[in-house]
Amino acid sequence: MSQAPDTLNPSRRVRRRDGVSGVPASATRGPAEPIDALAEDDGADDAALVAPRDATSAERRRERLEAARRRVTRVLRTVAEVVQPLGWVLIAVAILVWWLAFAYGWREFLVVAGVLTATILVSLGFLFGRTTYEVGLDLTRTHVVVGERAVGGLTLANRTSRTLLPSEVILPVGAGRGVFQVPRLAPDQEHEEVFAIPTTSRGVLSVGPVSVRRGDPLGLFERANDRRQAVDLYVHPRTTALDGLSLGHLRDLEGLPAQHLARDDVSFHALREYQPGDDLRHVHWKSTARIGELMVRQYEETRRSHFVVGLSSLPDEYREAEEFELAISVAGSVGLRALRDSRVLDARTQQGPLRSITARRFLDELSMLGHSRGRLGGIVALAGGIAAQAPDAAVVVLVTGSRTDAAELRLACSRLPQGVRALAVVADTRVGAPALQRIAEADVITIGALDQLPRAIRKVLS
Repeated sequence: MSQAPDTLNPSRRVRRRDGVSGVPASATRGPAEPIDALAEDDGADDAALVAPRDATSAERRRERLEAARRRVTRVLRTVAEVVQPLGWVLIAVAILVWWLAFAYGWREFLVVAGVLTATILVSLGFLFGRTTYEVGLDLTRTHVVVGERAVGGLTLANRTSRTLLPSEVILPVGAGRGVFQVPRLAPDQEHEEVFAIPTTSRGVLSVGPVSVRRGDPLGLFERANDRRQAVDLYVHPRTTALDGLSLGHLRDLEGLPAQHLARDDVSFHALREYQPGDDLRHVHWKSTARIGELMVRQYEETRRSHFVVGLSSLPDEYREAEEFELAISVAGSVGLRALRDSRVLDARTQQGPLRSITARRFLDELSMLGHSRGRLGGIVALAGGIAAQAPDAAVVVLVTGSRTDAAELRLACSRLPQGVRALAVVADTRVGAPALQRIAEADVITIGALDQLPRAIRKVLS
């Protein structure tokens, strides 16, 4: 009996709708699952696989576009730095003349356009080439006082095996800059320039970075290469010497004796009669037996300096910029005197504490000090901060401007710690002679110049 062909026997050859042959349909789906449902599930799986791929491709495209944008921005910034204003004008004129020459057929404009284009191309040639100088920048002093000159030296050396053509070296100093002409340098030849930086105001000047400039003689194009990092020049405020200043005391075993007498301390002063409230531990029994009355020991207060300088940096409290600079000079003078006397100095503004471990660090902080920004409050808020941060202060010196009235000074002094000796210095450039007054428990000094400060403080101490 002949066997039927395979095409007539479906049990021996099965083809799935998804294109996979030779596998029974019952092996790939349940008995109640239709073939159309399988086809829909397969499409959903394919969509799930395609979606991450599309997201990855979109992310890669965004990254490529961002990288291209950064490259274009970098190129445009470089072009803007290289082309000088005169160069932009010449390029614009050349384009306009070329358009007029072709639009109207004027041969004269064609000649002018050619000359301008040749000038631009020749000027571009001056940008190419290397300026491999070995640059050395040295400031003899990086900390000066207002009015002094900072002297420095600039050394350029040719350490290559070829001769370097003349060029210009640019030395930025704050908002200005100095330009030095460097002659032709043979191999291993050096050139030195000495410069002086005048200082007219307090602050921090950035000297450098030194850059070598290449450009054309017409000034159309210019390219500069930095050769050295910048150096900070600190311009300190003016200060004056305060001889004989001895303020700011806190009880301490290793302190300094003062003129104030105390019932309990470690520095014996004298014997006195017993008064109600005296500690019986300090009764001197030998003297009591000899005299017949209770005698107790009296001590001198031994104190350690804890000096707090509060400088208001609120611009509303100063009539002009000179008053603010005078206030900074006053705070610097008082703080330096405290540091020279080995006092514990705590200097503060509305912006926070100033680092005052050493005299140089303290003056550096004053050099960088500016006006307070935002709503930080005036001298009253500053006094409140001092009371919270320095409750053990013995003497507090508050420095402010002429726009601070007596009521604000009285309120500020009332916020200081109990028992502290308060001194307020008002900077008022309109005052011809120092004035001294008493507001609540504080001595208030008004000065119009820095040289008036020593005499005014002597009056307070006398």
